[in-house]
Amino acid sequence: MKKTTEWLKENLVTIYDENPYIKLLDISIMHVEEGKVELCMPVLAGKHTNLYNIAHGGALASLADSAMGIACATTGKKVVTLEMNMNFIKGAATQAAIKAIGKVIHNGKNTMVAESEIVDSQNQLLAKTRGTFFVTGMFEENKE
Repeated sequence: MKKTTEWLKENLVTIYDENPYIKLLDISIMHVEEGKVELCMPVLAGKHTNLYNIAHGGALASLADSAMGIACATTGKKVVTLEMNMNFIKGAATQAAIKAIGKVIHNGKNTMVAESEIVDSQNQLLAKTRGTFFVTGMFEENKE
C-alpha cells in the first residue's frame, strides 16, 4: 500500500465527524492507521435497538460498512460500496459501546476488498463482514 499522508490520517476523524449519518448513529473513530481502523458505537435502547431490545441489524451493518469504508480511505482512496456480506453471530444488548475493526485485505486500482469484525464490551464476536468497494478517486489535501 502507498504511504498514507499524515494530513489524511489527521483529518479522517474530522471528515467523518461531519457526516450526519455517522452523527445519527453516534459512531466514533477510535484508532486510524494505514489499511486499518477501529470504530465504536453505543447500543442505546430505542435508538439502536430492534423490538427485541438488541442492536438492530441495520445499525450493525452501517457500523461495519463504515469501518470497512474508512479503512479503505486510510489508503488515500475514496470508495463506495459495491457489495457487502454480513454474518450476524450474536445479538448485542444495550451497552456503552461496541467496537468495529475494519481492515483492507485487497488494495486494487479500481476495487478494494475489506473486512470488519464487530465485538461487544467483553470482546465477544457479534458480526463478521466482508465488502467490495469501487474506487471513485483520491483524497487530496484541501479538496474534500
